[in-house]
Amino acid sequence: MEKRHFVLVHGAGHGAWEWYKATGILTAAGHRVTTVDLAASGNNPKRLSDVSTFSEYSQPLIEMMDGLNSQDKVILVGHSFGGMSVALAMDRFPDKILLAVFVAAFMPDCTNLPSFVLDKYNEITPSEFFMDSEFGWAHGTDKHPTSISFGSKFLSSNLYQLSPLEDFALTRKLGRETSFFQEDLPKIPMFSRERFGSVARVYIICDQDKALTEDFQRWMIENNPVKEVKVIQGSDHMPMFSKPKELCSYLLEIAQT
Repeated sequence: MEKRHFVLVHGAGHGAWEWYKATGILTAAGHRVTTVDLAASGNNPKRLSDVSTFSEYSQPLIEMMDGLNSQDKVILVGHSFGGMSVALAMDRFPDKILLAVFVAAFMPDCTNLPSFVLDKYNEITPSEFFMDSEFGWAHGTDKHPTSISFGSKFLSSNLYQLSPLEDFALTRKLGRETSFFQEDLPKIPMFSRERFGSVARVYIICDQDKALTEDFQRWMIENNPVKEVKVIQGSDHMPMFSKPKELCSYLLEIAQT
């Protein structure tokens, strides 16, 4: 079995810690695993107030990818909003990526601005969906929110509804204030077909996801077709907690094919 190097990128408000189960399974199978704390996430020392752009938020991943040697091609895996950072890395380092895997993740395309998929999501997602989450408006309430802290009711009802209670407790302890950078993302140029578009992509759908519904995940796939689509049955938005064995089984299968 050929050994692969997985790079796992977390979703908004989370950190590298969300991959602890997957890291164990993939490492036990003989593969190398790198997890990244994006800026102001996990154990990253920056505060959100020090991170004003999406590029700054994604910089830890960019620096890690830049440090790879040219022979070390990775399987880049992005979860949720982490898919946006993965897309940025794809556009900058296509020659260092063997495959990009989007796990219930935002997936931009080559024909619209990167913010396009987030704009579409916001159009169909009422603010009430976020329940007891707390928003911040650094630039005024007539602009997009600049920060969000996920509330316990929101997390338990819409992200972790099928996940173990101990993993829900983990995010209550380690989760941090975050941002979707809705003011900055529209300023990022379109990803190129020659670079971003040259990297093979696989999408893993979570069929019980309330945050990014299966319909919305399939709309992104239709908008930007991928090499292969996998579906995890009975998974909420956090398959690394609710269905870790099934998620890793797909990742291991993908690694060999």
